[in-house]
Amino acid sequence: MLTGTGITAGYRDPVVTDVSLTVQPGRTTGLAGPSGSGKSTVARVLALLHKPFSGTVEIDGETVTGFRFKATQRTKIGVLFQQPRLSVDPRFTLRQAIAEPLRGGDVTELADLVMLTGDLLDRRPHEVSDGQLQRACLARALALKPRYLICDEMTTMLDASTTAALVGVIRAYQRESGAGVLAISHDATLLARWADETVRLSAPLPR
Repeated sequence: MLTGTGITAGYRDPVVTDVSLTVQPGRTTGLAGPSGSGKSTVARVLALLHKPFSGTVEIDGETVTGFRFKATQRTKIGVLFQQPRLSVDPRFTLRQAIAEPLRGGDVTELADLVMLTGDLLDRRPHEVSDGQLQRACLARALALKPRYLICDEMTTMLDASTTAALVGVIRAYQRESGAGVLAISHDATLLARWADETVRLSAPLPR
């Protein structure tokens, strides 16, 4: 399990306080809440990209001690962000972006998994649509076969058909690998269809 217990985190000041949630293998946990409630902050903590002020993160029973560059357990977690154009080096082709975690190698199987045709792989981000670029980002997130996948508002910039296709790819990956998924979204209808259970964060208190 991927577990966050008593997470208080933010930047100069706390954005979330005493949040606990669990992502179980083979299941999808939804995370919902209004803008500013700290959903992305929780995602970054669980992805080991941001150190909390307090609380603990455990991966398969092992307490995490390192975050960001010290995170030795990062390869167990794949992350898919909201804005694919901020997630990919604009100089990279899609082929290079997908291969980045692999440090080279053939990405044909990964491209096929996310339904990217060969002619798209040699294009750069500005030459493809948001949906095509997010497909490449999903392939990159799955490249190291993570035990857990964190999807932080991954469908916000996508149309309904692309959203359905990417969720279908993730579900198929879960069936094959037993991976757990944290699905973060403001779309209650999507979470109702996708998540096995949903944790809701409250609106931030006025200062």
